[in-house]
Amino acid sequence: MYKGVSLLGFIPARAGSKGVPGKNIRPLAGKPLIVHTIQTAKESGVFDCLVVSTDGEEIAGIAREAGAEVPFLRPPELATDEARGIDALHHALKWFEERGTKFDCVMCLQPTSPLRSAADIVAVVDLLLARNAEAIVSVCQVEHHPWWTNVLPEDGCMKDFLKSGIPTNRQELPAYYRLNGAIYLARWDFIRNRDSWLGPHTYAYVMPRERSVDIDEEIDFKIAEVLLALKNQNQIKPVP
Repeated sequence: MYKGVSLLGFIPARAGSKGVPGKNIRPLAGKPLIVHTIQTAKESGVFDCLVVSTDGEEIAGIAREAGAEVPFLRPPELATDEARGIDALHHALKWFEERGTKFDCVMCLQPTSPLRSAADIVAVVDLLLARNAEAIVSVCQVEHHPWWTNVLPEDGCMKDFLKSGIPTNRQELPAYYRLNGAIYLARWDFIRNRDSWLGPHTYAYVMPRERSVDIDEEIDFKIAEVLLALKNQNQIKPVP
């Protein structure tokens, strides 16, 4: 237990991936992508159980070798491109409940966010306890401000692309944030039968962009490689 709270760590990692085939076990900085998340989760020291939900035997083997538990394989219907991540989570929670096990909270850590730190994980749990929150979701500031975006007409004319009165100086724009996909934490009973982590008592945990890379395309692997190399060379200083 961490500060009197029992925590299940949940890592979803299906075998299929159209954007980057074999993404979850593709090497990143010398080790499979999913191993970065497993090692960081274990380093945090907050989890009573760390489980990987996958439909792939190869992923399961790598996860077990890295120190995670893989007590079941995900059903095929929860491993398609159309399957929702929240349904895979509900499957795991039900699996534990059917065996008489229930935790106070569950944290979802996607393998595609390998740059989150153990300190981020601990801070998210601390924030939930300090706020007496139902859930915490990690965010980061947007890379491109939405006030400077719009759709284009067929002819590409930009006559009304920006609304009148929008500041042209970036420093004058209000801060906007996006979900970065790195950390989702909720109390068990809050998320058990819900389709969203967001609710009236969900709070944001703000992460810096350099720890918010979400690997979805080939270029994201390259960015993550560079940032990990800089981190190892101590050129990126930790952000509290």
